[in-house]
Amino acid sequence: MERTPSRPVAILLSSHPGPAFAVTTVTIVLGIGVGLEPWRVALLGLAMLLGQFSVGLSNDWLDAQRDAAVGRSDKPIARGWVAASSIRTIAFVTAALAIVLTAPLGALVTLAHTVFIASAWSYNAGLKKTAFSVLPYIVSFGSLPLLATLALPQPAPAAWWGLGAGALLGVSAHFANVLPDLVDDAATGVRGLPHRLGSRASGLVIAVALAASALLVAFGAGQPPLPAQWIGLALTLALAVLAGGLAAVRAPTRLLFQLIIAAALVIVAMLALSGTRLIA
Repeated sequence: MERTPSRPVAILLSSHPGPAFAVTTVTIVLGIGVGLEPWRVALLGLAMLLGQFSVGLSNDWLDAQRDAAVGRSDKPIARGWVAASSIRTIAFVTAALAIVLTAPLGALVTLAHTVFIASAWSYNAGLKKTAFSVLPYIVSFGSLPLLATLALPQPAPAAWWGLGAGALLGVSAHFANVLPDLVDDAATGVRGLPHRLGSRASGLVIAVALAASALLVAFGAGQPPLPAQWIGLALTLALAVLAGGLAAVRAPTRLLFQLIIAAALVIVAMLALSGTRLIA
């Protein structure tokens, strides 16, 4: 007999901890790269983690009926491990805490983080069902470098190529995250942009977006890439080809999303190596 997890564990599973910790890691690395003081890095990272928890929780709360209809065994609400109303309340609380924790870093970064969270929630609230499903990912991922530079003691905008690289990462993350659920989504009336394009075209989008993101980081600043950035560029291009190929020749799985996360971390490392060049 399968053991039912405790309520705290069920809540954690509903928060989509994998993506939450991945995006938080990206934020911390970017903060270190632009030279934030340790306390600023820690506070920004904690605020991002809570914000990402709120996004994951809102997803499970808003999709509870859909998940139950298609028998999602990986969803705590669908399994009856935790009530949807509890997840809803915790989602709002963690979103509020994330914004409050960002406040000591300054008004501009607090505003940017609020937009980040609102954008992600808008996807869960309905944009995922439209041809504009990719927009929240473009906005949220594109603003990650901006969160780091606005958290500086003297806030500054992020370089255009850093914003572009983040937005392109968001495109690839959206397509890779959706592809494994195409059949279940179709059964419940969800038709975002990847659904409309199909798996093969979506695989091409993933590969192109990843490659373009890495190229922007390597050459966008108008200076020769560092040796480590050349290595990162080569690795990312290889991962882009692999991810695009997998999406084109086989049914998408979570492995595809994991490859995108790996490529994203490489690109973020390249961004961090850019240091103060990321500041416009």
